[in-house]
Amino acid sequence: MAFTLQLNEKAPDFKLPATDGKTYTLDDFKDARVLVVFFTCNHCPYVIGSDEVTRATADKYASRGVRFAGINSNSKNTYPEDDFPHMVERMTKYKFPWVYLYDETQETALKYGALRTPHFYVFDENRQLIYCGRAIDSPRDSSKMKVNDLENALEDHLSGRPVKVPVTNPIGCNVKWDGRDAHWMPADACDLV
Repeated sequence: MAFTLQLNEKAPDFKLPATDGKTYTLDDFKDARVLVVFFTCNHCPYVIGSDEVTRATADKYASRGVRFAGINSNSKNTYPEDDFPHMVERMTKYKFPWVYLYDETQETALKYGALRTPHFYVFDENRQLIYCGRAIDSPRDSSKMKVNDLENALEDHLSGRPVKVPVTNPIGCNVKWDGRDAHWMPADACDLV
């Protein structure tokens, strides 16, 4: 079995606290025509470098029924700035247009097979995976972006076309697994393409 969720597989459920003080499950997003779940964090330069592009995409597609849920699964023991209070601080400062969820146990990251921050999963209205991978080709420095794979996938799907490029390799820092070296990845984690 592959480490990372495969195309057409169903979105795994979760029950996670958010920075807005609520707890969310997958069912809380049932009104979304498309759900983008992405693994992110507070400190990663690839996240920081591309957050405003992600914001622009979320804003652009909100009126077409696309919702975004960001999940931070990084161990606070590896990077203390990835703890929940810093998540709240970040959302208060930047007011990103997504729900920001905390996966302290890392169970959700394992269910989805999150590899890096950021790592994007796009699910259709039946919550089947239609795109997995990066958002853009230059997340650390979005001024050098040539391709926005996330927007391309959303545009294809919302226009009734099959997603032309449904899988890309995420670009970013690896998820920080608790009790492991900061650069450790599970043995069965590998490139997607």
